[in-house]
Amino acid sequence: MVAAGLSKSLGKLLDIKLIESDEIGTVGVGEATIPTLMNFHHLLEIDEREFMAETMATFKLGISFENWRNVGEDYIHSFGTTGTDHWTAGFQHFWHKGRERGLAGDYGDYCLELKASLHNRFAHLPKNGMNYAYHMDAGRYARFLRRFSERYGVQRVEGKIAEVRKDLIHGDIRALRLDSGLELEGDLFIDCTGFRALLIGETMGVGYEDWSHWLFNDSAAALQTKSVGDAIPLTRSIGRESGWQWRIPLQHRVGNGIVYSSRYTDDDTAIRTLQANVEGEPLMTPRIIRFKPGQRRQTWKGNCVAIGLASGFLEPIESTSIHLIQRGIIRLMQMFPTDGISQADVDEYNKQAETEIHHIRDFIILHYHVTNRRDTPYWRDAASMPVPASLRHRIDLFRETGRVFRIPNELFAENSWIQVMLGQGIHPRQHHQTADLMGDDELAHFLGSMATSIERTVAQLPSHQQYVQQYCAGTGW
Repeated sequence: MVAAGLSKSLGKLLDIKLIESDEIGTVGVGEATIPTLMNFHHLLEIDEREFMAETMATFKLGISFENWRNVGEDYIHSFGTTGTDHWTAGFQHFWHKGRERGLAGDYGDYCLELKASLHNRFAHLPKNGMNYAYHMDAGRYARFLRRFSERYGVQRVEGKIAEVRKDLIHGDIRALRLDSGLELEGDLFIDCTGFRALLIGETMGVGYEDWSHWLFNDSAAALQTKSVGDAIPLTRSIGRESGWQWRIPLQHRVGNGIVYSSRYTDDDTAIRTLQANVEGEPLMTPRIIRFKPGQRRQTWKGNCVAIGLASGFLEPIESTSIHLIQRGIIRLMQMFPTDGISQADVDEYNKQAETEIHHIRDFIILHYHVTNRRDTPYWRDAASMPVPASLRHRIDLFRETGRVFRIPNELFAENSWIQVMLGQGIHPRQHHQTADLMGDDELAHFLGSMATSIERTVAQLPSHQQYVQQYCAGTGW
């Protein structure tokens, strides 16, 4: 992704080398995305049909959270907007009054994307009327972007890094020596070495801030299976005894996995749980992945910028890993050195990266902390743990007033916070007085006409499976 982004935007000015080794595996399970990936593809002028055909992608309208609020209780965090806001108060206040008066349905009845996902329907609508993301084969996506970057002048170099050579005076990285003996000098080095963080961590000595006291999970097991049914436009996130299971439908297979905490269960138990809850013939042996939730204390130091897992990691519950890669790339392009590296740029880059991941961290912690599950030590401890003050304020504000205020430039908008907080069982104690300006008849009409319009639109949509097959074949609808 870095090679593709830099080569498309600045390739005529730079000499870019992509060092990879086919002998080194990748995590390769980042198969679910969020709508911001379309912005990245727009910048690169990537054709959506070509991308989807190359990566065996399907569409994604949100995430189904099953067994999170409690065992047997589910909700959907969709990518759409819900209802219509007033400038003084969000739609949730009108919905809240409607529920009190017996005039409103479920909160999701007023969201097109959520209702479409429940009926397994999808289509591109005029004026970008449907917000969506993708499920994709991460390995195919990497190869797709490698070819893309090579078309824009990137030179791919096969080999493993045997030694990182530093400037003994300034402390910057001077060159990389590969196991073949080839030495590559550079002015700027982008560390995409994953959890190892060979450049930013081992070489530049940047420490790591551990968030495992808030985010217990430190392990995952991945397993691919053959498809046995139509692909749905949802990622499934299924709460288990000591973690959660993902299920991601692609065109040719299903990506499965379980994310868990080694403090509460062991690998064998986690794998047995996963194998007992998949559909279709396994295509591989489950593979264990270890990780530590947290962030690098600096993501840019000297002439080294860490992007992806080398810069930090938040588990994939909200599919934010690829987004953070994308944001790191765009931020780097915006602050790319012109005449040597500016420390002011470095400081600003690090500040923005830290703020961004903190907001996402809080959103992820929310899913674990606000739960009614008390059936296992894992869930009991998550519910009782102290949480960051920033998250505590958001929870208290919504519970007491029904209000959510988005922090500038943060990833998740008000409706995301509302959907998850309602879904996890937080119900506001009051609504804004603006909602009281509507009488019962007016409020019933306001809510009813909105829900009816959404139902009519959903009824006219084709099935997601049909649409993907025809769209990727180039015929569309």
